[in-house]
Amino acid sequence: MQVTETLKDGLKRGYTITVTAAELDAKVQEKLVEAQPEVEMKGFRKGKVPMAMLRKQFGQRLVGDAIQEAVDGAMRDHFEATGDRPALQPDVKMQNGETWKEGDDVVVDMSYEALPEIPEVDLSGLALEKMVVKADDEAVDEALKNLAESAENFEDRKAGSKAKDGDQIVIDFLGKVDGEAFEGGAAEDYPLVLGSGSFIPGFEEQLVGAKAGDEVTVTVNFPEEYGAKNLAGKEATFDCTVKAVKAPKPAEIDDELAKKYGAEDLAALKSQIGERLEEEYAGAARAVMKRSLLDQLDKLVSFDLPPSLVEVEAKQIAHQLWHEENPDHHGHDHGEMDVTDEHTKLATRRVRLGLLLAEMGRKHEIEVSDGEMTQAILTQARQYPGQERAFFDFVQQNAEIQQQIRAPLFEDKVVDHIVSHAKVDEKDVSKDDLQKAVEALDEEA
Repeated sequence: MQVTETLKDGLKRGYTITVTAAELDAKVQEKLVEAQPEVEMKGFRKGKVPMAMLRKQFGQRLVGDAIQEAVDGAMRDHFEATGDRPALQPDVKMQNGETWKEGDDVVVDMSYEALPEIPEVDLSGLALEKMVVKADDEAVDEALKNLAESAENFEDRKAGSKAKDGDQIVIDFLGKVDGEAFEGGAAEDYPLVLGSGSFIPGFEEQLVGAKAGDEVTVTVNFPEEYGAKNLAGKEATFDCTVKAVKAPKPAEIDDELAKKYGAEDLAALKSQIGERLEEEYAGAARAVMKRSLLDQLDKLVSFDLPPSLVEVEAKQIAHQLWHEENPDHHGHDHGEMDVTDEHTKLATRRVRLGLLLAEMGRKHEIEVSDGEMTQAILTQARQYPGQERAFFDFVQQNAEIQQQIRAPLFEDKVVDHIVSHAKVDEKDVSKDDLQKAVEALDEEA
């Protein structure tokens, strides 16, 4: 077996792998010997079938496996010998694939882009600022007020009052398309909060101003992408009877409210809110510090990047931004995304920092433990109430999803390692200062 270099240009590599006919025949023979003890054939006892008959029966079938194993072995030996790590899966093509016949050498072209050498970084030269925000009484009181509003009740307005946005109206309704009632289009004593957007667009607006006892006919068009195909895009009327108009009334901020949220009393609830707020502030402050860290690393290091990695990343950025700008389009039938210079610039930064963090993690033997992965999966599974087990099993069987979960965990552990070796100064700031810093991150992203 011979491996000959055909290209070495920057990070681009090209090689020709030649597996001689004799080597390939030996590989096939090895497989036949391995299989012989288990083969049964009419007229022969198990394991006693002559090798010539085995070759005639199974030789052709084993040639493909032998070629694959030989080429894979040659590639593995090559990477071990050179120390090259391909940026993406190598491109492997058989030169004489269409004309190859038994007895010929197998000649394969292999090309790839190698990962670059990553320079060492002096972490002690990094200077970081950690913003610290305490949860003051004003912030706790604001959070309490929001809790009270989310736990609000509704009480009847005085007779003759007109419904406003935010009010709850209790209605009976019957929906019709082309004059015929349709399944699922009727209800009695239905409590609907106006402005909540829980009904078809245009429905709630037509009930603003209604009073208890009013009969209102609402006319709307079902969206073209509506789930029920028999209703999608069609005009419908709803005969509504308004039975009550109720005004929102926030819950009282007292011990009873605290107990609704699992606290012993109001003081305990305030303490819990303070702790939660400071956890949120700490998370936001960490994001700001991480951006500063990455900015410094980006300026400290410079090395060649595999063009294919930058191209793939730029396309992913373009795809992601397009979907953010077109949130109603959930499919992938939108054709090729245009990659701009801005996409490529951002992709270049991401690839450089990604390779740097990956190399630092490798050198310092930083790994994501099974326990950390399990906890992360369980945390995501809670987003699907009642389907947690199904989500967990799905992730366990999907290597790509596992990698999507593992990657940010690994990156955070590497960042923590870097921060532990950098100079970090804590700075007490206000909530508003932290908010401005977080908003600046979004503007720069």
